[in-house]
Amino acid sequence: MPRSSVLYLRSVVFNLLFYVNVTLQMIAALPTLVLPRRFLHLFVRSYALTSLWLLRVICGTKVEWRGVERLPKGACILACKHQSAWETFALYAVIDDPTYILKRELMWLPLFGWYMRKEGLIPIDRSAGMAALARMTARARAALAAGRQIVIFPEGTRRLPGAEPVYKPGVLYLYSRAGVPCVPMALNSGLYWPRRSWLRLPGTIVVEILDPIAPGLDRDAFARRLEDTIEGATARLIREASARDQVSGARP
Repeated sequence: MPRSSVLYLRSVVFNLLFYVNVTLQMIAALPTLVLPRRFLHLFVRSYALTSLWLLRVICGTKVEWRGVERLPKGACILACKHQSAWETFALYAVIDDPTYILKRELMWLPLFGWYMRKEGLIPIDRSAGMAALARMTARARAALAAGRQIVIFPEGTRRLPGAEPVYKPGVLYLYSRAGVPCVPMALNSGLYWPRRSWLRLPGTIVVEILDPIAPGLDRDAFARRLEDTIEGATARLIREASARDQVSGARP
């Protein structure tokens, strides 16, 4: 069978089992809707770990976590590069108690939205401007006070590997008011889990957790440091992937 046909077949099998897995996990987790949140968190982590296992076994897509020792204990902001849907679940495999900031519309999904509310994820109405940032920050500060880690995608949406970065003001607003470290995270997931595609490519997704940025920097200094740190490390990971797995460039 030609290599391209094997790739398509493996991708189809993975996607089928991926959605079967999440469906079964959601059904099994129904009792947790009336239990303390920690019980639901066990299912969410199970979903992340089993999905990563399916991806490795079926598609040959492995993951390497670098710099996990740099994660602070307890409350912090995790500012993560966003290239694909992969990081929306995979980070649960290594982060103790994350809560994602995500677009409000996702909370309206049947059943899935119920779990996101129970898990304490933080919706943001992108059309509401500064009012939305204020509401987001209030909820994020409550989660931080409980010792949780806030996951935010500074660009607000998925960007193709190698695309020009467009950082939004949400992470700057949150950092200036949260009083906790911000941990930049770089990755190359979009090379192996392309956005708007059902293909899953073999190779190694690398996530690199970088040195925390202490609270207290002024807005401009923080913005420059965050973007330079994430984008520099992401470009390096893409170059490494090109040399190692022969993948490169922005994918449609």
